[in-house]
Amino acid sequence: MNTFIKEYMEEHKDYFNQVSEHIFHTPETRFEEFKSAEFLSAECEKQGFEVKRNIANIPTAFKATYGTGKPVIAFLGEYDALPGLSQTPGKSEAEQVKESPDFGHGCGHNLLGTGAFAAACAAKAYLEENNQEGTVVFYGCPGEEGGSGKTFMVRDGEFEGVDAALTWHPSPGNSIMSKPTLANYQISFKFKGVAAHAANSPHLGRSALDAVELMNVGVNYLREHIIQDARVHYAVTDTGGLSPAVVQPRAEVLYLIRAPKNNQVEGIYQRICKIAEGAALMTETQLEIEFVKACSNYVPNRSLEKVLYKNLKEVGVEESSDQEIAYAKEIWETFSPDEQEFYLDVMRGFGYIGDGSEFEGKYLNDGISDYQETEEIFYGSTDVADVSWVVPTAQLTAATSTLGTALHTWQMTAQGISDFAHKGMMRAASAMALTGIELLSSEEQLKQIKEEHAKFQSKNPYIAPIPKDVRPSTLGGKRI
Repeated sequence: MNTFIKEYMEEHKDYFNQVSEHIFHTPETRFEEFKSAEFLSAECEKQGFEVKRNIANIPTAFKATYGTGKPVIAFLGEYDALPGLSQTPGKSEAEQVKESPDFGHGCGHNLLGTGAFAAACAAKAYLEENNQEGTVVFYGCPGEEGGSGKTFMVRDGEFEGVDAALTWHPSPGNSIMSKPTLANYQISFKFKGVAAHAANSPHLGRSALDAVELMNVGVNYLREHIIQDARVHYAVTDTGGLSPAVVQPRAEVLYLIRAPKNNQVEGIYQRICKIAEGAALMTETQLEIEFVKACSNYVPNRSLEKVLYKNLKEVGVEESSDQEIAYAKEIWETFSPDEQEFYLDVMRGFGYIGDGSEFEGKYLNDGISDYQETEEIFYGSTDVADVSWVVPTAQLTAATSTLGTALHTWQMTAQGISDFAHKGMMRAASAMALTGIELLSSEEQLKQIKEEHAKFQSKNPYIAPIPKDVRPSTLGGKRI
């Protein structure tokens, strides 16, 4: 099995590298990944998958299926980019791509989507080679960045019948992503006031911007009175105008509320709503609260993680070339002293265990971290979490960037189609493919994984955190 996957990945690596590069050079933000989704859908069809587009009524979501019968093993791919991160690849200085929107793959989703696609293709090839029953599914999952695309897909039943799900994420590390994550809500608070001349008739105006500022002050006081592991972030998305001589008749603020459990997020959300209502009362403005999106906390399946870890170890890490090391060193030297000092923090979030001594004098990760079951929280969020509530799920990370590279930075984008990024992508694809094939072939192993998940579900029934009437929204706020 390992020999088959190794030979398959070696034979097709140039093709998958080209897929990754195509997505990298076509950066699109949440729920507007029309070119990337159609490209990947078409490539799935070329590889012999049957593709269903527009699943969950999301134009950029799709499901590619091969095979028949049980078990059904899913691979989750993403392909959305981020605003503000346009970057020329292969550079060691910030340089926006000319004549393009300011979007970039600063989270490596060109690699993520392609790696999951490669794993699905390899598992499909194994079923064909061995004339074996079973079903491989590749899910095209849009809008992870600020959109929770998978949460909408889970809410609408798109993962029913799946026996196990596998995915990965680019980072500077090689490890199993074994930490639970934070659940979150993203909510827009819109205030409507009355315009007036700020000098001649201020008494006739009602400032929506004042309401936003009062709300933010109130939430800042709230921070002392919520659980320590919670996080509350905000961005003022509309200040109501550019002239200080006009009382602002409108203003908006976008809040992202995080906590370890869904019910904790809900509790904080209700308190923030009361603060917003108070701000509206104080300013005599009207308040509209719009639920944008949410995702649950990630639930690791330890039995599946152990299989994935075993296969990641079996795949191993290739030796880096002198050219790769030289470029990684150039990127390292762009980091601030603090970023260099705390470079391990990025990797620990993705499951790295150790003191970093093995990286002395190095710029690229050439090892695989030990695996450890942990309840320590990763203080980020992912819509993979909602899949993990309804299907046994495991994630790995593979090193695609210089040690210490933080996600959502120009440096991450710059390295997005480097040789070592593509090596990491294929490493992740190989480990996921081996795991998928093992589950397709071992009824006993899959039984243990599903029993663990059923035990969790018996005490934790899934309740979708996004209300049924809420639809996904694009970066510009348009509902699809």
